[in-house]
Amino acid sequence: MVTRTAKTALSLLVALGVMLIASVAFAQDGGAASNEFDMKKWIGLACGLGIAIAAFGGALGQGRTASSALDGIARNPGASGKIFTPMILGLALIESLVIYSLIISILLMGKI
Repeated sequence: MVTRTAKTALSLLVALGVMLIASVAFAQDGGAASNEFDMKKWIGLACGLGIAIAAFGGALGQGRTASSALDGIARNPGASGKIFTPMILGLALIESLVIYSLIISILLMGKI
């Protein structure tokens, strides 16, 4: 069991590490051409990772939603009408978050 003091010390060490890394990153200098190439490289990586993480999270969320709904219907078949409609609405909302990620990635790819 982690004590409150250990959590506080860990939080302070993480904050210190972030500040040290940020100061090194801001101290770097580069030419205009390399910055443009670096920006395009990071945008491409962000688009790919964004879609991958969104699709993975959406698939997990939809799986858990369907599993819970089917479990509820199996326990009480009479409530299937009351469970089915909110399940479909929940699945649509989960999928909309993945579509938002796709739209953001497409917009970012337009900047390359």
